Amino acid sequence: MFRLNNLIRTGTNLTRFKHTLVVVEHDNQKLSQVTLNTITAATKIPKNETVTCAVAGTGCGKVAEEVSRLAGVNKVLVVDDANLTGFLPEAVAPVIVDLQKKNNFTHIAFGSSALGKNVMPRVAALLDAQPVSDIIGIPDENTFVRTIYAGNAIQTVRVKDPVKIFTVRGTAFEAVKPNSAATPAEVAPAGVNATKSEKATFVNQQIAKSDRPSLTAAKVVVSGGRGLQNGENFKILYDLADTMNGAVGASRAAVDAGYVPNDLQIGQTGKIVAPELYIAVGVSGAIQHLAGMKDSKTIAAINKDPDAPIFQVADLGLVGDLFKEVPEMTKLLKK
Repeated sequence: MFRLNNLIRTGTNLTRFKHTLVVVEHDNQKLSQVTLNTITAATKIPKNETVTCAVAGTGCGKVAEEVSRLAGVNKVLVVDDANLTGFLPEAVAPVIVDLQKKNNFTHIAFGSSALGKNVMPRVAALLDAQPVSDIIGIPDENTFVRTIYAGNAIQTVRVKDPVKIFTVRGTAFEAVKPNSAATPAEVAPAGVNATKSEKATFVNQQIAKSDRPSLTAAKVVVSGGRGLQNGENFKILYDLADTMNGAVGASRAAVDAGYVPNDLQIGQTGKIVAPELYIAVGVSGAIQHLAGMKDSKTIAAINKDPDAPIFQVADLGLVGDLFKEVPEMTKLLKK
């Protein structure tokens, strides 16, 4: 009785040990990279006893099997329902809420991605909890660290709600590795079922396919800015990226000018990347862009303006005409 009273304080949710639910992002066939980083973040929560992964989708058994082999995962709950086709947040959020109510999770973690940013606020609203977005550190079970003002300031937030809900910036945590022993996946408890949303209906989706790695997973990223002058000139960046099996990105200025589609945008309002090598070509280095790539291991910049702000954060800089320097680099790399 003495031990029980020390573990649980009557009438509150103050438990000695914490239990975390990680919402898995996937396409029903393959796990998303950001989930690997989110699981690592979950394992770093002090006093965290278990990490449970929720795999919700349609025909997602393959994903559940993949998750079960990841280190740090103690339990995998699967919700396989036709109503989850298209991963509409109106359908996914109630499922996560039901899982929380039946398992009393103290923390719910999402990846800081389009899906996570869409579902997380709905889950927080349904649980009447204050969410924390885009965290980069977890000092203790109630405290989270995040960046503000385009990464120019660090904010520490203490959450007093019984359930802590947050999204994880993938570049701030290492990806979890596979484990030798698998954790068997389980069907979610009775009563956890997806219901068809009356306010939204999934029609179809068109996914762009490419032989190049995705921006968020690539080890090398070649990014272009307004200095490319037009969309056709981005071909020289694709040629350079192909020699290193890299991905191609762009600054907001290049996207706003219509040079490339917005799914290539890197920055505060675009994608956050942290590759082994980031090559900025014709990018001035505005604060908005730096917020999305300054965590890269090595930054190289090519710009004709020696006073361009990008050189202040670059490890390597080349002042010159990109239309001459980039093709020359490509030629040398092909040898």
